[in-house]
Amino acid sequence: MMPMMRWAGLLLAVCLTPIALADGSATAGAAKAAACFACHGPNGNSVNAQWPNLAGQNAAYIQGQLKHFHDKTRIDASGVMPPMAAGLSDQDMQDLAVYFSQQVPTGLEADPSYWEAGKQLYRGGDRARDIPACMACHGPDGRGNPAAGYPVLRAQHAVYIVAQLSDYAADKRYTRNDKGDSSGGPNADIMHTIAGRLTQQDIRNLASYLQGMR
Repeated sequence: MMPMMRWAGLLLAVCLTPIALADGSATAGAAKAAACFACHGPNGNSVNAQWPNLAGQNAAYIQGQLKHFHDKTRIDASGVMPPMAAGLSDQDMQDLAVYFSQQVPTGLEADPSYWEAGKQLYRGGDRARDIPACMACHGPDGRGNPAAGYPVLRAQHAVYIVAQLSDYAADKRYTRNDKGDSSGGPNADIMHTIAGRLTQQDIRNLASYLQGMR
């Protein structure tokens, strides 16, 4: 079997893996979201490029990441999120996830020097380097796959995307247990591998394209 065919089968299997979808209240989430606004901005549109936009992110992904932070199976570079999530109940996570998923991302501009190369890699991958198209899991318009827990990428800060892809490439997006196993699940395993095949130029180009995607 050819390498890209192996990846296609693996990606399809993971993308179709069902996860628990958030079942919360946007109204309840709005009342709980004030503490989030300091970093993620009003209604989840961050004004600091180091912090991700949450507006329009799918609820399943937000809930899943809050759970990782709560359980300390994901540690952000600043170390802020685990203590922020520590006091959240499962219902709090669901309510916040549904609230932010219903907000509208304001959108950002792509760097005109890099976005076209990023579009080519996002939509077509690179067969020679065994890099599948990003849209296979994140969708042609960057809206992700809620059923599989794959995040929305469109209109995300390029600086944040560069940081996350670089962490995946360096195998440090998630903490690891004593056996060296990723605690981030199959999604994290795939991203560690794919990001490790990207150059810094690839990461820059993808980040620029995604920042401008509507």
